[in-house]
This record gives sequence, C-alpha cells and structure tokens, in this order.
Amino acid sequence: MRKAIYSTLIFLFLTNISFSQKSNLNYYLPDITYDKSVPAPAEILGHEVGEWHVSHDKLYWYMKTLAETSERVSLQQYARSHEQRPLVVLTISSKDNMKNIETIRKEHLALSDMDGDKTDISKMPTVVYQGYSIHGNESSGSNAAVLMAYYLAAGQDEEVDKILDNTIILLDPCMNPDGLDRFASWVNRHKSINLVSDVASRELNEVWPGGRTNHYWFDLNRDWLLVQHPESQGRIKIFHEWKPNILTDHHEMGHNSTYFFQPGIASRVNPMTPARNQEITEDIAKFHAAALDKLGSFYYSGESFDDFYYGKGSTYPDANGCIGILFEQASSRGHLHDSSNGPLSFPFTIRNQVATSFSTLAAGVALREELLSFQQDFNRSISAQAARDKSFGYVFNAGEDHSRLLHFLELLDRHKIAVHKLSQDVQVNGKQFEAANSLVLPLNQNQYRLLKGSFEKITTFQDSLFYDVSAWTLPLAFNLNYSTLNKAQSALAGKKIDFQNFYNNIISNTKIIGKKSDYAYVFRWDDYYAPKVLNKIQSEGLRTKVSTTSFGFMINGKKEIFQPGSILLPIQNQNKTSAEIHALLEEAIQGTGTIVYAIDSGLASDGVDLGSPSLLALKKPKVALIVGESTRSYNAGEVWHLLDTRYGMQVSLIEAEDINKVDLQQYNCIVMSGGSYGKLSSANKIKTWLNNGGTLITMLNAIKWAKSNGLAKVTFVEKEKKNSKADVKRRRAYKKLHKDSGAQVIGGAIGACKLDLTHPLCYGYANDELPVFRRGDLFLKPANNVYSMPVVYTDKPLLSGYISKQNQQLLKESASVIVCGYGSGKVICMADNPNFRAFWYGTNKLFANALFFGSIISSGATEK
Repeated sequence: MRKAIYSTLIFLFLTNISFSQKSNLNYYLPDITYDKSVPAPAEILGHEVGEWHVSHDKLYWYMKTLAETSERVSLQQYARSHEQRPLVVLTISSKDNMKNIETIRKEHLALSDMDGDKTDISKMPTVVYQGYSIHGNESSGSNAAVLMAYYLAAGQDEEVDKILDNTIILLDPCMNPDGLDRFASWVNRHKSINLVSDVASRELNEVWPGGRTNHYWFDLNRDWLLVQHPESQGRIKIFHEWKPNILTDHHEMGHNSTYFFQPGIASRVNPMTPARNQEITEDIAKFHAAALDKLGSFYYSGESFDDFYYGKGSTYPDANGCIGILFEQASSRGHLHDSSNGPLSFPFTIRNQVATSFSTLAAGVALREELLSFQQDFNRSISAQAARDKSFGYVFNAGEDHSRLLHFLELLDRHKIAVHKLSQDVQVNGKQFEAANSLVLPLNQNQYRLLKGSFEKITTFQDSLFYDVSAWTLPLAFNLNYSTLNKAQSALAGKKIDFQNFYNNIISNTKIIGKKSDYAYVFRWDDYYAPKVLNKIQSEGLRTKVSTTSFGFMINGKKEIFQPGSILLPIQNQNKTSAEIHALLEEAIQGTGTIVYAIDSGLASDGVDLGSPSLLALKKPKVALIVGESTRSYNAGEVWHLLDTRYGMQVSLIEAEDINKVDLQQYNCIVMSGGSYGKLSSANKIKTWLNNGGTLITMLNAIKWAKSNGLAKVTFVEKEKKNSKADVKRRRAYKKLHKDSGAQVIGGAIGACKLDLTHPLCYGYANDELPVFRRGDLFLKPANNVYSMPVVYTDKPLLSGYISKQNQQLLKESASVIVCGYGSGKVICMADNPNFRAFWYGTNKLFANALFFGSIISSGATEK
C-alpha cells in the first residue's frame, strides 16, 4: 500500500516535467498553471534559472518578492552573516495554515514534550525544513530553492494544495550567503557565451580559498552542534522553534559521481540514534529513488557517507527526533563540466535537486503519521531511557575561567539543554567540586541523546572508518573539570539556572578590585579573555610585564596569589595618566571574566616583589598569517577568526607567494597554520627575520616545511616498515584495501597531554592534564633538549575517539609542542591544532601564549 502511495505522488509531481529546455521552467517543474500575480524567477533575477549562477542579492530579493506577493509565504530573517548578508527562511503552507501558523507551531512543539500528554496527530501537518547550499560552491541547491519556492508559492493544482494542506515547509534558500556569493561571482565572471566544459578551464577552478566556506573560511556544515558562527546560531534557533520532522541538506560532490541520498553506511550510525530513525530514512529513500528513476538519473545510497558526527546538518536532526537527510549531487562547478558520465550541465544538477526536494515533500505527505508518531515516541521514551541509564548526569566547572564557562553554557543554551546549580560541595571520582562555581547537567531531559552523544568518552566502535571526526566530547574540548554522577547523587542537582541571568551575574562581577592606583595593576592569565585585555592595553602603547614566578599581595584584607603568567601594568613612565589608565582598564575588561587588581606598593606579601627580574617585559604581538595557495584555508581561518573576533587583534593575511615582496621586519610573529607551503617563495627571508628575533609558529604539516628548510630541528616518529620474507608473502583480499588503509587514518580524536606549568607556553593553566584535538599522522619524537617540550602526550594517549593501536603506540609519549631556536628567534612547532573549528576553547590559550610569550622563552630551553 505504501509503495502505491509514494509511486502515485511522485508520478503526479513529475510526469509533466519536460526534458526539453525550450521552456526553462518546464525543464524543472510540473507543467501546471501558476498564479500570474506571483513573479516567475526570470522576472526578478533577469535570467532563467541555470543560465547563470544566482548571486545572493538576487536570491534574497526573489524570496522577499514571493513573501510580498503570495499569501502562502512569509519571510523571516534569522541571522546576518559575517559579511552582513541576511539569512532568511520562508514559511510556506496553505492560506488557512498560514492564518493559524503560531497555533500550529505550538501544537507541533507539544510532540517534543517528554512529559506531556499524548497529542492527537490525525490532522496535524508535518514540518519539513529544506536547507540548501551550506557549502557556497555547491550552488545547485540554492538555484533549486528558487524553483521550489516559486512552485509552492504560485502553483495551482490539487497536488500543490495537498502538499500545502498537509505540510509546513521551512525553506532555507541559502545557508551560507558569503560563500555562495563568492562562488557565483567567480563562475559568472568566467562564463563564456559558448560554454566551456574543459576541466582545466579557469571557470571550473576557483582560486584559494574557494566558495565552500563562510567569511572566516569555516565549514558551516560542521557547525550545527558547535554553533560558533552567526549563520549556525540563527539556524539552530529556528530549528528549535519548530522541531521539524524532516530536515534536508542539499550538497554537491565530485563531478564524476552521480547522486547520493541517505541512508548512509549502516555501521557508522551514531549509537544514540534510534533504529526507527534509519528505518524511516529508508522509507523516504524510496521516494527519492522513484523521482530520480523518472528522470533517468543515476544515484546510490548506503555508501560513502555516514550519520555519526552530530555536528552536521543531516545528523544533528537525528538527535532531536527529526529525520536528517543528506543529498549529494555531482557538481558541474561552473556551467558545464566534462565527466566520466558525459557532459554535466548546471541545469541538470539543479533538476536533480528539485526532484529530491519534491520527493521529500511527497514523503512528508505520505508518511505524515509515521513521522509525527516517531517524533512523539522519540521524546516520550526519554524518561524511560534516562531511568535505565546508570548515570544521573554530570557535574562540572571551569575553575577560575569564567569566560570559558560562559561560552560552554551558551552552547548548551542554544541546544535547549537545562543546567542546574550544584547543591553542595562534593568530591566525585577524586575530584573536588564546590557549589560556588560548579554546575550539574541531569540526563533526564529532552536532549538526553545529544547530551550522551556529546559528553561520553567513547573509544570502542563498530567501524574503524569515519566520514568526519570520531570524537567531539564537549567538556574535553572546553577543558572542563567534570565527572559523571550516579543515580544516588541526584540530590546534587539544585535549582535550574537561567543562562542570561547567570551570564549577567558573572559579567557584573568583572571589575577592578581596589581603588584607582598610581602604582600598578595586576591581572591573572587564567581567564579566556585575558589575551584580549592585554592586547587592548598594549594597543594603547602601554608597557606591560609578565611574571615567570608566583607572588602575592594582601588586597582588601584578602591574600591574592598570582601565578606565573600574571600580567603587570606599571603606572609610572607611561604615555597616559593614572586616571586614563584606570578608565582604559575598565573598558578593556567589559564583557570578559577578567578581574584586575589595583596595587599600591611593590612589596609583595608572598613571593617576589614587583621590581623582580623574574617579571619580564612584553612586546605587543604584530602578527602575519601566511595564507593562499598551498596553505590550508580551514586552519588559517581558525587563526584569523580567533584573533579578529575574540582577542580583538589585528592580523595581516599575507599570500605565501608574496613573502619576498613584504617587509617582514614590521612583524614580530609569523603564523604558518598548516599546509604544504609549496608556494612560499623563500625560506631565506624568514631565516633572516628569525635571526633578528622573530617568533615563527608552525602548526601541523607546516612543521615539515620548517624542518625541510632547516628552521626546526625536530624528528618525526616513523611507522615501522616490515620487510621480512613472511611479510612479502602475506596477502590480503583486494576489497579490504580501502578499509585497511582507512583504519590507520586519524580523522579526529582526543588525546591526553601533560603540561609543564612553569613554561611560558602553559601559563594560565591550573591543571597539568590537558585534552588536545588530534588529527593526522604527524608524530614528534621527544627533543634532545628536555626543557623544550612544554606539551607531551601521556603513556595512555587516547581519551576519546578512534585511533588504531599502531598509531596509539606512535603517539604515546610523543611531543605535542617543541620549541626550537634559530638565531635570536624561536620556532614553535605545534603538532596539534589548538584552534580546531573554533570550539576548542580549552587549547586556544596554548596558541595565545605562543603569540604573547614566545619571545620570552629562554634560548636555553630551545631545541637547536
């Protein structure tokens, strides 16, 4: 019966699609009557869909026009991109539904109430979120969105009415405006009247960084869980305002591919995702297959992609009672592309995306009750699942780093995760948690699955291959002190906190302790935003010092101990008066958790005095970040984003091939964040700059460049090569090659490191145990100079995620950071990325310390 329903619906949707491109709309859409008062795409865009790649301004204007001319459509702006482009979602349904849209939304949300009464779903519409082109250079999606919006806004026949009566469509036409506009500008600028399909043509080969990413070169399809960017933050808000039943995510892949739709690889589904989710995904897949069969388009399913990482658009919904569906269309990249399947045209790619958009709506209508029942059962089963769980929840704190804690709570709040105060001081698993600064996360709440999937440390897996990271354990990424609570400790969950009130309370306590000083101010380096405060002070031309040992003062009747890394701001012999400095400090600490202490004497009550030679003068970092061809844009973007948006620092983005043209002496710090650096025109110029005292930060494969050019004396741990006769004779089945090689890939796991808390690169850390993000097979042997390794892996290096046994042995007790010397300069080699995807707040400080304190590291503590 079900097969007959979906076949009939697909037939009605697609039988009238013409395969002739004489009438552009008929190539994509059913040949039905359309409301003439609603403009067709060409009337607003100025060209037919597929003739040119739609730019974001035209796309936005067309969506705005539909909302103004059709009673079926409303438009809501949910965010602005970093480049201030509007992100919008269209709510589309029948006129009657639109009149009662808020009532429908509230009734639909009742399905997600884990403790509510069972809701009557017999007449309830499904909610379908259709998202397009989160990767800007995968633009067939956004161009398809134009057609889908027009069809739903203006189509006049029974099938359109059936969709609109039974469905609330949330149509997000472009989830990455900055990337889409960058890409559209490139391909349109290089389009010829006579279309060129040659793979070598400039049109089909974007320049670095390409249009895939957002303004800061981040992959927004990895940010659904992490929500570090305004595009994602606004979208997640819309998601939770509606809790859709289906969410689709339209992408593109290599030009020699065909078309993919989920389900993906069965062995790589997140264990927190219910089996019923995948069963419904398979039912929906039949609709997609029928739609593409009707067009004669080839496709596949059950391969290549997976549903493991909850931070992707097609997988985040799975943790929320929704069916997430990934679509991947072979990409024309421009307007026409040679491929192994013949010439691939841009209109063809759009048509396939339109077809699966239709098939999704067809499934939403045909499977309406199944989808609504699944969502209700998903949420109503949570209490029983939580009751069976051996754990009650988690207790955590961030020590004295209030800003890092606030960012963590902000992330939880965006995902509607409830947090409670700790009711009393407690020791759990040998860790002490004080009620004054600790919080509790109970598992028995709506986001049970997302919580478990994001807090647990998992090292055992059904499969050894992963499409993305194998671990994203959030408390480890934020370097929180945390432990699991058992059921007997449930009374530790006190009053539920309101995030905004909690935030305001923390920020209101950020202040200068003591009266205006004419002598000095001191602040600790433990708050996440201490680098921002220091940069603000240094940018005003004020002299600062850093302590390399501890000292203490009695302040307002309380003994305050300042650990190494504490910043001293003298008042005398500065370019500002004491009153101006006080006002500057008040401004600098606004919005941070950094507390500043006024000091009226240099005589310490504990440790060294303020005139001690152990307090070293600091230089303001003047940073150049090497970017461009042969560098990895993701890594560079993470550095740029951190310095620009969080620390308020100026950073010069310099093309690798332009190094010879630049006066490097205007910088005291150069960052090479990852890549081959084959386009870097000269190592000699950097050597001269290092000889003059510069600090070079090399990360990941940039270390290989530094080593090969004689700048860093490091040695890599090599995998053992087996050459015995027995090994030569060994044989494996050919089909196992991919899996065997993939099992040795470290795609993203979390390792355990030990810190030297006395080293300048580790200032601001209170615990010598630090989780780090590990990706790739670059392993550093311990250096000969025992003082040059401030961060090393432990003898049990795997905390969470997948790393093969062989690679764990290579990682064991290897160095994560080695400081090398070159002339008067330093080369800081970081084998791990401390800034990964902007959510590794726990290791950002390592990078900040390299910038601010790299120059003060003793030459005797460098590998030469």
